[in-house]
Amino acid sequence: MIRGAAVCLVLWALAGVAPEPLTVSAAVSLTDALEAIAKEYAAAGGGPVRFNFAASSTLARQLVNGAPADMFISADEAQMDVAAQAGAIDPASRVDLLGNRLTIVARQGGVAIHQTRDLAGPDVRRIALGDPSAVPAGVYARRYLEAAGLWDSVAARIVPVGNVRAALAAVVNGSADAAIVYASDTATAGSLNSLVITGAGVPRIVYPAAIARRAGNRAEAERFLTFLRGPRAAAVFARYKLIPLAAGQ
Repeated sequence: MIRGAAVCLVLWALAGVAPEPLTVSAAVSLTDALEAIAKEYAAAGGGPVRFNFAASSTLARQLVNGAPADMFISADEAQMDVAAQAGAIDPASRVDLLGNRLTIVARQGGVAIHQTRDLAGPDVRRIALGDPSAVPAGVYARRYLEAAGLWDSVAARIVPVGNVRAALAAVVNGSADAAIVYASDTATAGSLNSLVITGAGVPRIVYPAAIARRAGNRAEAERFLTFLRGPRAAAVFARYKLIPLAAGQ
């Protein structure tokens, strides 16, 4: 598949025409991994990729409202379902691409988080979450805290933000004592204390990917999706603490 992309690039170069970038709307938690993979894709002969990173709920709404995109990668199945129900994606192209894990983060030298119930301790005054009514990371976090019997104890301390990276930033800049983010968000976060949430009640986190119904660059979208499911992309995803789910990885 990539060999065909390389031939296209040569033909475009001979014709003096720049290839049209592939437009991918992707969950903001995938920023670092996908930017690295785009470089791998180019090295393998693929065309340029342009990303639109935001909360999955925002991206789904954009797609439903007709925003141009060739592919959508959501941080949860619910937002992909929103796009599917509106006819904004090709359902036959939908695949479960990645998994992730919820992680509690706090600043070094700040509050001590040794177990999840420490979030209800007196020293934790503000807990940043992606908006638990819409942002997948926040939805997952609330679901887990409710299952653990902790939601009522911490609800008044929750600071809802627009996406999971904003929750991480709130801890880094000191405006929150702790946050629940994805393990992948901690891969490049620097010196933070982190605790991966395990045990009963932990939600299964799935990132589905699909080609947009109105994709203007369908052939390239198919090539890039194939690449995302292959071994070179899998190695990059693993480096950023993401869990490849595609067959054969």
